[in-house]
Amino acid sequence: MTKKTAGIHHITAIVGHPQENIDFYAGVLGLRLVKKTVNFDDPGTYHLYFGDKGGKPGTIITFFPWAGAHRGTIGDGQVGVTSYVVPEGSFGFWEKRLETFNISFQKTERFGEQYLSFSDPHGLQIEMVERTEGEKNDWEFGGVTQDVAIKGFGGATLFSEQPDKTAELLEKVMGLELIGTDGNLIRFRSSSDIGNVIDLKTTLSGRGQMGTGTVHHIAWRAADDDDQLDWKKHVEQYGYGVTPVQDRNYFNAIYFREHGEILFEIATDPPGFAHDESLETMGEGLKLPAQYEIHREKLENILTPVEIRVLKNI
Repeated sequence: MTKKTAGIHHITAIVGHPQENIDFYAGVLGLRLVKKTVNFDDPGTYHLYFGDKGGKPGTIITFFPWAGAHRGTIGDGQVGVTSYVVPEGSFGFWEKRLETFNISFQKTERFGEQYLSFSDPHGLQIEMVERTEGEKNDWEFGGVTQDVAIKGFGGATLFSEQPDKTAELLEKVMGLELIGTDGNLIRFRSSSDIGNVIDLKTTLSGRGQMGTGTVHHIAWRAADDDDQLDWKKHVEQYGYGVTPVQDRNYFNAIYFREHGEILFEIATDPPGFAHDESLETMGEGLKLPAQYEIHREKLENILTPVEIRVLKNI
């Protein structure tokens, strides 16, 4: 019997100026900045995490913001579209809010669901879908109330260089259920109530180029450290090269690149984001891993000052 991931743990993307990033995801979309830390591989830049009130797996989008970095190209070998799920009946609120902030959007439909499709300030492709599934998000900010707040990920659309191979991986290795097809998309579903719907594009778009406005990787959920080690053995049995476990402070991570060239991560649900600051104060201060704490003063002088602010418009 194959292993089955519960679904998406987080999605990580590359963007531009960090204040613009915060203004959009907190100020416009109403997500909580649950962690302000640094890129462990490049500590002179931020790593910002946004999610629901508690930063639960399946709600977290993370960013490497580089002001002035070159624009990427969305294409094969990437997550092409990141989907958020909102409560049923909330589209009217979100359409009005996007219009208020001068964000153009389109209405599309697939698999019998309607979507609001738009892009963030740096070109990342975002969409919203209404579903009853998923717990209410108790976080309220800047006019986004609990009855309309983003619950977490609806899922993602994958652009693969080898769609057949990626489809086989999703079903046979990751344990997602094949739901059906709609045009040039194949739909898969996991067992979770958020971050559970993956659409795979079966046609090619041309190779994507990493840069601002593109997704760096998609992470799948592992229940704990033991489950993650089981996942490592399981994936390796199918011939994929998997990295050693990486300590990311808020979860442990392993990585592999699938045959369609999309970078996959498998991340542990624990310990979560409240172990180095309280649930009430998450995201307020700059949190550093132990190896960088001795450089705090230097890093605070290098990093661009940012703030979480309520916006009237952009």
